[in-house]
Amino acid sequence: MHDIKERLSILWIFALFNYLYADVIALWALLGSPPADTPHLGQLALAGSAVLMEIPIAMILASRLLPLRANRLANIIAGSIVTLVNGFLTFIPPLVGWGRPPALPEYLFFATIETVCTVAIVWQAWTWPAADAAVAPKLIVGQPADGISSS
Repeated sequence: MHDIKERLSILWIFALFNYLYADVIALWALLGSPPADTPHLGQLALAGSAVLMEIPIAMILASRLLPLRANRLANIIAGSIVTLVNGFLTFIPPLVGWGRPPALPEYLFFATIETVCTVAIVWQAWTWPAADAAVAPKLIVGQPADGISSS
């Protein structure tokens, strides 16, 4: 796996599966809670959650298809956003006493893995090798490689 685009795409898939499985575990816990203890999210919170989940979904494809500069920038921005949001929502409230902490130790486990993964994505994009940058302008989609003709 020498291609950075492939590596970034696979890291986004890994992060997405962790996000989804953590949410499934949290839903199972909520189903076992009495109705009075079950939190009810408003439309704005649900819309925000949808946007946050769409980021890693979109980045799986974007990591494969975007040209080098846009790819690097998109991975740094998207990775930073989900890292900060996930870190803030998971780790800050319990530390400063805002509301109740996440319900499950398993959720903290997944959040830690997710945060490490998205930090790795930002790091990979930030330190993208210069050799790839020199080759990227020559690799234009739709043009045949040197020595290969279409006739």
